[in-house]
Amino acid sequence: MNTREHWRKSSYSGGGDGNACVEIAIRPTQIAIRDSKTPTRATLTFPADTFTTFLEALKSPPSGTR
Repeated sequence: MNTREHWRKSSYSGGGDGNACVEIAIRPTQIAIRDSKTPTRATLTFPADTFTTFLEALKSPPSGTR
C-alpha cells in the first residue's frame, strides 16, 4: 500500500518567506525529517522512540546548569 506522506513545517520557521526550516513526517514506526528548501533530496529517518528521546533531551537543560 502506497500512501502519500503528510509533511509539516516547523513552527519555528522564522520570519520572511519561511523557507529556512525543516519539515517532519510521522510514519507508523519512524519519524522522517527533510530540508524544506530541497524536499526532493534525501531525508533523515529515526525510529519513533529514538526521536522522542532526542526531543526530550533538547527540552532539558544541560547537566550542571539551572
